[in-house]
Amino acid sequence: QVQLVESGGGLVQAGGSLRLSCAASGIIFRINGMGWYRQAPGKQRELVASITRGGSSNYADSVKGRFTISRDNAKNTVYLQMNSLKPEDTAVYYCNADGVSYGGSTNYWGQGTQVTVSS
Repeated sequence: QVQLVESGGGLVQAGGSLRLSCAASGIIFRINGMGWYRQAPGKQRELVASITRGGSSNYADSVKGRFTISRDNAKNTVYLQMNSLKPEDTAVYYCNADGVSYGGSTNYWGQGTQVTVSS
């Protein structure tokens, strides 16, 4: 069983910064792709950023230049540094990972962490 545990969400004023963390725990042989998604009220869940095991990253146009995704493979952890936050960044942020365990390769989701940006 693999679990993803997120931390770092909260309330911040527009223009501020937050850093999200997501640690994978359990019986894990390997974590491949990792990413962050978000879901605002009344909207569909959307990809914010993703990163391969080798460190190649991809961002949604709305966060390019403001957010940075990174990972520590030794710790099975992915981070999302969010700068210059805007009210429209308000959402529940979810961690996602492709993990390999005894059952093979499975896609996992974290429980979500709330990010609220006030104007």
